[in-house]
Amino acid sequence: MALVIITWDLACQFNNTDHHTELNGTDRLIVRRGQAFTINLYLNSGSYQPGYSQLHITAETGPQPEEQYGTRAVFGLSNEIDDTCWSAAVSSPPGDTVCLSVCAAPDAPIGRYVLTLDGRIQFDFTLLFNPWCPRDVVYIDSEEKLAEYVLAQDGIIFRGDAEYPVPLAWYFGQFEEGILDACLRILDMNPKHRRNPGKDCSGRRNVIYVTRVLSAMINSNDRDYGVLEGCWKDTFDGGMSPMSWRGSVQILRTWSSTSCLPVRFGQCWVFAAVACSVSRALGIPCRVVTNYYSAHDTNSNLVIERYLNEKGEIDSSTRDMIWNYHCWVESWMTRPDLPPGFDGWQASDPTPQEKSEGVFCCGPVPVRAIKEGELTFKYDAAFVFAEVNADLVYTLKYNDGSTRKIVNDQKVGQKISTKSVGRDEREDITHLYKYPEGSAEERQVFEKANHQNKLLQQKGNPGLHITIKLSTGIRKGCDFDVFAIVSNNTEENKKCRLVFASRAVSYNGIIGRECGFKDLLNVELAPGGERKVPLSLNYSKYCTNLTEDNLIRLGALLIDYSTKEAVMAMRDIVLDDPEIKIRILGEPKEKRKLAAELTLQNPLPEPLQGCCFTIEGANLTGGSSIAEKLASPIEPGQEAKVKIYFTPTQSGLRKLVVDFDSDKLGHVRGYKNVIIGK
Repeated sequence: MALVIITWDLACQFNNTDHHTELNGTDRLIVRRGQAFTINLYLNSGSYQPGYSQLHITAETGPQPEEQYGTRAVFGLSNEIDDTCWSAAVSSPPGDTVCLSVCAAPDAPIGRYVLTLDGRIQFDFTLLFNPWCPRDVVYIDSEEKLAEYVLAQDGIIFRGDAEYPVPLAWYFGQFEEGILDACLRILDMNPKHRRNPGKDCSGRRNVIYVTRVLSAMINSNDRDYGVLEGCWKDTFDGGMSPMSWRGSVQILRTWSSTSCLPVRFGQCWVFAAVACSVSRALGIPCRVVTNYYSAHDTNSNLVIERYLNEKGEIDSSTRDMIWNYHCWVESWMTRPDLPPGFDGWQASDPTPQEKSEGVFCCGPVPVRAIKEGELTFKYDAAFVFAEVNADLVYTLKYNDGSTRKIVNDQKVGQKISTKSVGRDEREDITHLYKYPEGSAEERQVFEKANHQNKLLQQKGNPGLHITIKLSTGIRKGCDFDVFAIVSNNTEENKKCRLVFASRAVSYNGIIGRECGFKDLLNVELAPGGERKVPLSLNYSKYCTNLTEDNLIRLGALLIDYSTKEAVMAMRDIVLDDPEIKIRILGEPKEKRKLAAELTLQNPLPEPLQGCCFTIEGANLTGGSSIAEKLASPIEPGQEAKVKIYFTPTQSGLRKLVVDFDSDKLGHVRGYKNVIIGK
């Protein structure tokens, strides 16, 4: 007996809250697979009778729904919900109101759905991955990790240098208005969907497939309507500097509102952050990871080869690079396509570097596979393995044309970092990617990877040693000294040449202009002797050469005249930006206007022009940024100070992300955690 339904209620407030999607709003139904949701049906006459009343239900997604591809499900009423497949059951007693529970299969494709009752009544809903559901492949059994990797709308990304990791607050904003629609649009714009929409929608039940699509679509290198265009030049004409972004929301909204034209411009941390926002929006647990001294191995030989001359200048003709740091994402999932033991965090990289299966994308590959040297595993294991493990070989080309390997203790893949769960501190996850340097396990992994062990490649120390030391208080605007410490560990007198150079460098390893240089042709070292050689770096010299990364690379090359042996030390330094002082004025409560008092002191010996403070934050600034320009220049030592007003919309712990921009300092970043009361 069919039910005569006159109206219905999707109970969006209840369902969305129960499915952890209420921050998307409660004006439409957004639920997660493998978990029941409730619809209230109001009958015209009669009542629901268990065993007699029937209801024919179909759930469909995509433009060509078919049962064999999982994009169409047909089912009726059962006595109780079966959470292994599409099912429905009535949970209310007999009467003229029917409380209908519906459960999507835990492996159903994600996306927009139409649910049809008895061929007459239709309504829409959106289905997401469900990391709260043990049957879903993205399940995480930890409320703290779910809060961090799925629900957190802000976080910390690490930049800077291995010696000096710099935290950058980021506004992921995955629940802000319009963002989920933009994320679903990314899936619909991908070339696989445009070629075969039925097959692509079917593929969306597989988180491995979806993650790979996102890796390709966050960048626009394939001219595929991707979200971001990369730019690693000194100028960003026709777009915005990657340093100017404070979060993903503006990027995703701009892409969606401009007919899917790529947003200009991104670099690795921006690509990774946007991929993280989209993944979390779709229900995939995700985090941004930073690898310091990250290798870009273009010829797949697991060796980064650099050549330099007697002046310490590096030949830039090779495409192999060492990035100061590189950011990618990890997504949490099981890997039924691989042997047991490779579930958990999977690395994928949306920054366009090399093609994979003809497309600029990378991953997902199990982090465990990288650690164990399983380079044949899907996807792109060899490339990621090289990023954290490649050997770095420097060769010195003498003026007479001869060459010699240089002893160099710099290691690829250091301090692999991500934000700690529930705290703003850095968590070091290097041990997840590699065994300790020089351990027996590391040797075995390299043999498995068909690559010589790093230990066997080390040449004997010729007895000369060199290190680079820094003075304290290295801040932008100051003059400061750095030091090369050279020592002779032999029993002979040594006559050497010391080249001590400093150059501006971009985070991706592109060497810029000189900031200070010293070439000493007659450095004499007695047996057991040591010498400390200073190099002055003056603001007047480095100020116009720095990029927005605030990085200077120091290189010291010591050549033994008698043996032609050479040793080298390299070190990157990060020049500290001034601190933005942030005070919150007023009692932080929902819907109550607050003021952020922002102060920054000019550390430079010259005025700052074109100064502007901007704030942004999840559930703090209405999903947009709020800017305040300063009318006059800020003189040396003077403070820039503004008040910017904002009204929080949700209670809880929130991050107010602050940016200060000016002509001489570029973008200076800061943030403050604010607890918003109800």
